Amino acid sequence: MQRTGESVEYRDGYTYEEWVHAPFLREGRQPDIRDPRVLAWLIRRHGLEMTHISHGSHIGAIFSVAEIMAVLYTRVLHFRPQDPKWAGRDRLILSKGHAGAAVYAALAENGFFPVEELRHHYGDGSHLSGHVSHKGVPGVELSTGSLGHGLAVGVGLALGARMDNEDWRTYVVLGDGECDEGSVWEALLEGNQFGLDHLIAVVDHNHMQSLDFCEKTLKLEPLEKKWEAFGWNAQRVDGHDTDALTRAFQLACEHTGGPSVIIADTVKGKGVSFMENDILWHYRTPQGEEYEAARKELEAQRP
Repeated sequence: MQRTGESVEYRDGYTYEEWVHAPFLREGRQPDIRDPRVLAWLIRRHGLEMTHISHGSHIGAIFSVAEIMAVLYTRVLHFRPQDPKWAGRDRLILSKGHAGAAVYAALAENGFFPVEELRHHYGDGSHLSGHVSHKGVPGVELSTGSLGHGLAVGVGLALGARMDNEDWRTYVVLGDGECDEGSVWEALLEGNQFGLDHLIAVVDHNHMQSLDFCEKTLKLEPLEKKWEAFGWNAQRVDGHDTDALTRAFQLACEHTGGPSVIIADTVKGKGVSFMENDILWHYRTPQGEEYEAARKELEAQRP
């Protein structure tokens, strides 16, 4: 990382990390990031702070993907924060790169880089760009943001792993609006063609994209059946239920002979009542009274 992640006062005498962790610190304890519910809460809390500081966008997508990221980083992925290029690690691609703050938060909380770095998100000189970037960021496999590319890269990684007799898995998290892209469906065909059972996709199905609901833009349903028709083992779960997600990943890992997909039904802006299912929060940034209201609402939900 370019910066050192130095701990300096951020607000009300707190450092950035202390400010986000304050609800736990007031009880004399640190957050247990091994608990996916806690990590999902931290992802949202960081997402609010990061977009507030930077006046950045995509808080709705950051919030909808929080439990998916949390389960991946607590119960699914094999990784070593002190050795981010470990050859045996699982590969994670966030194809919906505009939700990159969720990955940055999960990585920081897991020790890939200092949590204090998150306060520089989207800032001049920071490696933590608005759309997730692998350049200078330990733990990020691929820079994304131009939608429709992540799954194709995932197919290549999974195929390469099999050719090299490697046992690690490739996980790709897509947006539902991203599934409008023809390149996604080409990758579906290839994943099935090569029988890539170490390739697992997750669709963050928050039912919204960019400017409107998905169904008003380009109809996707029946989404699960369409993936099945392309030869994928498909499951559909509540994307905010950490236990349901955990079971879905377990079943996907047990499946052999071809790739798997988890259609995770989520709510855009999940966790803050006035953001939920409101397309404004694809681009809107939380400031002033909206920021304070969102912070208080999230802190009241702290697990």
